Amino acid sequence: MTDLQAEPTTARTDDTPSLTPEQLTAAVHAITDRARTASRILGRANRARKDRVLLAIADALVARRDLVLAANRADVERGRAAGTSDYLLDRLSLDPERIGRLADALAQLAALPDPVGTAVRAETLPNGLRMRQVRVPLGVVAAIYEARPNVTVDIAGLALKSGNAVILRGGSAAAATNAALVGIIRDTLEDHGLPDDAVLTIDEFGREGARVLMEARGRVDVLIPRGGRELIQSVVTNARVPVIETGEGNVHILLDESADEEMAVDILLNAKTQRPSVCNTVETLLVHSRSGAAPAVLAALSRAGVTLHVDDRSRAFLPEGTAAPSATDDDWNREYMQLDLAVRTVDSVDEALQHIRRWSTGHSEAIITNSLASSEEFVAGVDSAAVLVNASTRFVDGGELGLGAEVGISTQKMHARGPMGLAELTTTKWIVQGEGHVRR
Repeated sequence: MTDLQAEPTTARTDDTPSLTPEQLTAAVHAITDRARTASRILGRANRARKDRVLLAIADALVARRDLVLAANRADVERGRAAGTSDYLLDRLSLDPERIGRLADALAQLAALPDPVGTAVRAETLPNGLRMRQVRVPLGVVAAIYEARPNVTVDIAGLALKSGNAVILRGGSAAAATNAALVGIIRDTLEDHGLPDDAVLTIDEFGREGARVLMEARGRVDVLIPRGGRELIQSVVTNARVPVIETGEGNVHILLDESADEEMAVDILLNAKTQRPSVCNTVETLLVHSRSGAAPAVLAALSRAGVTLHVDDRSRAFLPEGTAAPSATDDDWNREYMQLDLAVRTVDSVDEALQHIRRWSTGHSEAIITNSLASSEEFVAGVDSAAVLVNASTRFVDGGELGLGAEVGISTQKMHARGPMGLAELTTTKWIVQGEGHVRR
């Protein structure tokens, strides 16, 4: 039993008594050193060993779900008392079904090929040198994220499978839940002969601990922030360690003039209402001025409780008597994360692309169309991490796209872009073999 396997209600939060700056830095650096040591052992573990541990963690989550649910109830009750919105409470909340899905995701990870050791390229050069570029773990991965306990399990699972140690900072709102989850994962690692320090947390050190982690260049190989704009920008601005930036989801859907009405209604309802609080939810609907499906789509969204923020031209598509606030630049720039949707009318695919280029965060964009020409123009013109044709943006998710889970959705143009799975948590090593070769 690890020292993190405490009673849920005793998990420490940002109210933890403060340490001196020197003590805090030493404490966080000690954790990074433990993670580095663990990463060297885990990086050499074979696939069978890692997969056994992932499946054992999945079983342990289900077997000890009462512990996790008790911890989660404490977090949710504390959040409700503090006035946290229903949408954020939904992201925080776990139930037996959601825990079951977390376990299923770990089983899916175990079934995926191990990226470590995979050759990216291999050839024998004209001079006889044999060259291979192979995937290797990044080493020590840190993640700073908001109150989403599922992220704790997803990131830990992906890190373990790809041979990395991980340091987690999950936020005070989910402190009890994360402590329970991390404790279960660490116990299982220890039981199976792998270092429990492969999964560590700095939650007990609060925001100041996160600051030290962000500045731990040379001790942390990569830092991944996952959350809202404020959190991500804080990490990007203040971190001294390499950062893979995940972005907020100001997601667009273009309703083309040829779109099928029934398909359009189904896709928009799913993209907006299935789970409004997540980053792959649509936030702006661009309607072609000659769309025959627009009235039915807007009526269906309105009936589903979505508040439509419309420009002047889009009002013509609204059902008579529908109240809708006027859209402003603030709406085009918003990630609502609730049942609100900005609506703008455009005259062409090109005009829609211009709007997206100005306001998009580079996460995901979609088009609903029956025109091959329109779909090709849209796909070629969108410069975002994911582009969808006739499908809900809710599919931009690591689990849905066959990655088992995701660390986050990268919106930058580095080696990782879009949903980040196992391969994105590796780098490469060049191996060159000769027979006494010297360069002349």
